[in-house]
Amino acid sequence: MKWEKKGLIFEVRKQNEWMDNSALQPTPILIDDKIRVFCGFRDKGGVGRVGYVDLDAGNPSKVLTVSKTPCLDIGKPGCFDDNGVVPCAVTPVGDELYLFYAGYNIGYHVRMTIFCGLAVSRNNGETFERASNVPIMERTNNEFLFRVIHTAMKKEDGWMLYYGAGNHFLQGKKKTLPVYEIQLLEVPDLSDLREEGYKVICNEKNEYRVGRPYVVKDGEIWRMFFGGGTEDIIYQLAYAESYDGKKWTRMDEKLNLKCSDIGWDSEMMAYPAFIRYKEKAYLFYNGNNYGYEGFGYAELVSE
Repeated sequence: MKWEKKGLIFEVRKQNEWMDNSALQPTPILIDDKIRVFCGFRDKGGVGRVGYVDLDAGNPSKVLTVSKTPCLDIGKPGCFDDNGVVPCAVTPVGDELYLFYAGYNIGYHVRMTIFCGLAVSRNNGETFERASNVPIMERTNNEFLFRVIHTAMKKEDGWMLYYGAGNHFLQGKKKTLPVYEIQLLEVPDLSDLREEGYKVICNEKNEYRVGRPYVVKDGEIWRMFFGGGTEDIIYQLAYAESYDGKKWTRMDEKLNLKCSDIGWDSEMMAYPAFIRYKEKAYLFYNGNNYGYEGFGYAELVSE
């Protein structure tokens, strides 16, 4: 693959109280001739709320509108998502949009726990309503700290859910490091997700985490864009391919998209999301410090 980096699209720069810093985990959906990109916008305390940025689909560098208020706010005190919500996957179901999101809860013995919530919109994502005050994907015996869906693919006979899961932290040089890998769970519906999936992408070399599996079926090939992190390189983009969506071959070198020498994405590249529009294809992602400056994109030049 050959990409042309287009740079930052949207810089938060303390726009308001709930959009003070970061545009975490850009999650796009095509609506007519615009791309609505949902992000987790953080306030001064680092608590995320879901909002969106509308982009010109033919030229994503052009920002059309920005949500004035959160389309999904934090959960009730004591709930799994009372310390932040971040979008992970947006899936059309009939005339509704299903938003699968990460809910953050501050821990005592561990830094945090993260579980997956579901919210539904009937107005193209202007606002979302929670399906429940509890996670759609709760903890299991082996996945009891992190369990979040990042791609939800609707099929005629059910769902394919690609998610990140883990059950421990490692002690790093400066802080504890969350350990998680990428799983696949196939289910007939979303009513009961207590069953554990199976690993499709595992940590390699010095990685302590691989996550944000953004999966698309692109013609005959299934593509997975994701991120891998070590203590020295916080996050870098990674890539895998499959012919059935179940057995994956990691091919990071084929992605051919590295950190820049200087600038907003010189230290890390994370949380990729791929989308096609007519003859064009884009990859949205965060840069340094988990999207503190905002999010940007690269355009696919050749495959």
